[in-house]
Amino acid sequence: MKHFTLNGQVRQKGNKAVIKAFRRQGLVPCNLYGAGIEDNILFTVSEKELKGLTHTPSSFIVDIVLDGKTYMAVAHEYQWHPVEDNCLHVDFLAVDEKSPITIDVPLHLFGHPVGAQAGGKFTQSARALKVQALMKDLPDQLDIDVTPLELDKRMVAGELKFENIKIVSDKNTIICSVKTTRAMQQAAVEAAKAEK
Repeated sequence: MKHFTLNGQVRQKGNKAVIKAFRRQGLVPCNLYGAGIEDNILFTVSEKELKGLTHTPSSFIVDIVLDGKTYMAVAHEYQWHPVEDNCLHVDFLAVDEKSPITIDVPLHLFGHPVGAQAGGKFTQSARALKVQALMKDLPDQLDIDVTPLELDKRMVAGELKFENIKIVSDKNTIICSVKTTRAMQQAAVEAAKAEK
């Protein structure tokens, strides 16, 4: 999986006024905890720099640089402004190479479903799945061949298998489906009438 470097400034615990002041300066308050960290590390990052992480379909292992030291982490939780589309706070979970990491990985669907070739409408319902794997096994994306998908069938997370990767999203999560279109239904009705 690709790495993304984020430069941060360590901060002290602050009240609402302090946090608001950070945001006015274009900084986003963050929190780092997890593997190998005894006390949560509070820090800020540039909102502009953070967009490289938040405004992309890709997933990354984040290399957070604080006071010359680099911590490997994954973005655990984002808090967003309810009206404006800006990030208010990020929780990062420190990870290491020896323990399994849980992270959302984007889906890459390829192939032309047989159901769509027969005239059905193909719909992709999920853009990413939550998976668990060691860092060395984490892919940039999950490649899924949708060619075998037949008319009025759907593909769910529980059907997928990847080497050294455990899918932790709900097994009933719908990935994609092919549905009969109204035109096809109408054509079937017309054909049935013609046969009578």
